Amino acid sequence: MKLISFVLFCLFLTVTGQSQITIYGKVLDSATREPLQGASVFAQNTTLGTTSNKEGAFSLQLKSGGYELIFSFTGYKNQEVRITENKNEQLEILLVKEDKSMGEVVIQSSNEVKDGWEKYGRFFLDHFIGATPFAERCSIQNPDAVRFFYYKRSDKLKVLTTEPLLISNEALGYDIRYQLDSFVYYYKTDLSSYRGTCFFTEKLGIVSQALVWKANREKAYFGSRMHFMRAYYDSTLKESGFTVSLINDDKKTFGLLTKPYLKKYYSVSDTLDEVEIQFPDKISVAYIKAVPEDAYLKQFNLPSNVGIQVSYIDILKPVAIKENGYYYDQRNWINQGYWSWKNLADLLPYDYWPY
Repeated sequence: MKLISFVLFCLFLTVTGQSQITIYGKVLDSATREPLQGASVFAQNTTLGTTSNKEGAFSLQLKSGGYELIFSFTGYKNQEVRITENKNEQLEILLVKEDKSMGEVVIQSSNEVKDGWEKYGRFFLDHFIGATPFAERCSIQNPDAVRFFYYKRSDKLKVLTTEPLLISNEALGYDIRYQLDSFVYYYKTDLSSYRGTCFFTEKLGIVSQALVWKANREKAYFGSRMHFMRAYYDSTLKESGFTVSLINDDKKTFGLLTKPYLKKYYSVSDTLDEVEIQFPDKISVAYIKAVPEDAYLKQFNLPSNVGIQVSYIDILKPVAIKENGYYYDQRNWINQGYWSWKNLADLLPYDYWPY
């Protein structure tokens, strides 16, 4: 009873003060237009999802903000729909049958490393799950689904999966279902990138566990990219502990941006309930309310007296930000520094709020 009361209390705090929208419609076969019963409908990077009924109909309530809805059904290609307007919306989703399964594609590749997990497993975990303290309590439950491919000519490692990865995050109290499209690491530049869709489910536990998860989630949130996006959205960067700096002409140092809300950097769209940010060159973002973790300083051979968390960002094109911290197009945002160290183990769903 104590567990139920605590969970309900947290849910009440989460939804207070946020308006909701309803997304509804049908999921159909694109060729026959027959309804697809049991199709999965979820908002990417959230705990919000549902399935279609025997008529293919679905209804999903979302808090105000931005989302990418993922529609999936066995034997069909996934479809993605971006939701950026805070209004009720009706959708007709036509799913297309797949020609081949991912498993067949993976098995047929001649570049697969036969002992891939033994050779690259730890390396993959460090760059995908992360190397933070929270990552130590985060694990992949179905590692047999992971396949490794090395391409000698381009000197890169590529990782694919035969099924969605089932990930248990004991530090933050989430089970994650992650459909990995691909993970690529480039040895020549020491850069990695991965893309996919994930769905969070909150773990159940006793009150003492829930309190630990609550504290860890707050630690993961404050100073995070999502925290920064929300602070920029509602013009509370300074109060939230963030500073933004622009790179100087020497391309080596940064100068503090004292007016981050000038129109050339920041614009508001009242009709879409979003803000847009853009910068002429690389920026640095500092979070001054917390120091970097010791594991980060050790990994990158930084002095122990570094007193703030600093990330470096290239914004290739203007980025739109929604109330919940969702931003698009995400391909135009490239992280380096502290935020690039934070991977899946420190990721929170877009429907998480620390109060």
